[in-house]
Amino acid sequence: MTLEQLYALIGPDMNAVDSVIRQRLHSEVVLVRQVAEYIISGGGKRLRPALVILAAGAMGYRGQRHHELAAVVEFIHTATLLHDDVVDESALRRGRDTANAIFGNAASVLVGDFLYSRAFQMMVEADDMSIMRVLSDATNVIAEGEVLQLMNCHDADVDEVRYLQVIRYKTAKLFEAAAQLGAILGHADDQLEQAFSTYGMHLGTAFQLVDDVLDYSGLEGDTGKHLGDDLAEGKPTLPLIYVMRHGTSAQASCVRRAIEEGGRDDFPAVLEAIHASGALAYARAQAVKEAMLARAAIAPLRDSNYKEALLQLPLFAVERNH
Repeated sequence: MTLEQLYALIGPDMNAVDSVIRQRLHSEVVLVRQVAEYIISGGGKRLRPALVILAAGAMGYRGQRHHELAAVVEFIHTATLLHDDVVDESALRRGRDTANAIFGNAASVLVGDFLYSRAFQMMVEADDMSIMRVLSDATNVIAEGEVLQLMNCHDADVDEVRYLQVIRYKTAKLFEAAAQLGAILGHADDQLEQAFSTYGMHLGTAFQLVDDVLDYSGLEGDTGKHLGDDLAEGKPTLPLIYVMRHGTSAQASCVRRAIEEGGRDDFPAVLEAIHASGALAYARAQAVKEAMLARAAIAPLRDSNYKEALLQLPLFAVERNH
């Protein structure tokens, strides 16, 4: 199933979310509008706001507040992208120049701050302590994940446990929060709210695992970024960790040197080691496990078209090529 088919159920809702995003992006400061509009309009899968809509729908919610909260989630995500691209010195995202490449690092960081603060303004307007707690906690954990990833860069001794901690914090936490918000809006009991939270955490983990696989196997035209960016930044992702644990001594040494030194000089040799060792198959298998755990988490939900879409999302996450 394609993402377009998955979103067919919530097309009007996603259009409403886009309208909220456009409205809430407004600022009297021209540069704020320019940078925010540039990155928001750059496409993307909108998975996180879609999760809010689908989870709320699965719980029978029929109001309008999920549009605002979905926009809040997208603003938080967009702020992290702006900051990430500055930290990583990235030049390409979704097939376009990054905002920092066009507007400069200072503007990207400051507009990222604007989006965070706008998200918190909208969060307060929701006037629900449970919602504010979920979103504020998620934002804090995401920041911790960013710092953990920074600490792990160029550290070839990072193991799978430390790697998973980073992606649980940095990526999966916002998926978790998005699903949980929908459950809260739908007045889920504690058990069901936890089920949605668990679903989002495993879905987000599967999504990031596949992202890390695509950095060594995707086509730049599909992924919208340069292959080998993670290696150039010295990030020890799961394919590299697997080679160092299960590859030959020569392969492990090659990968270790590439992580510690960064850059792209060793990319062809690292790519060969990744393919020869079976690292990509292993990482994809771990992503599939996470996807199955996500699906299992929402088994107690009553049957609906929304539940079916939620069950299909993890499959899309692991089967995609972009």
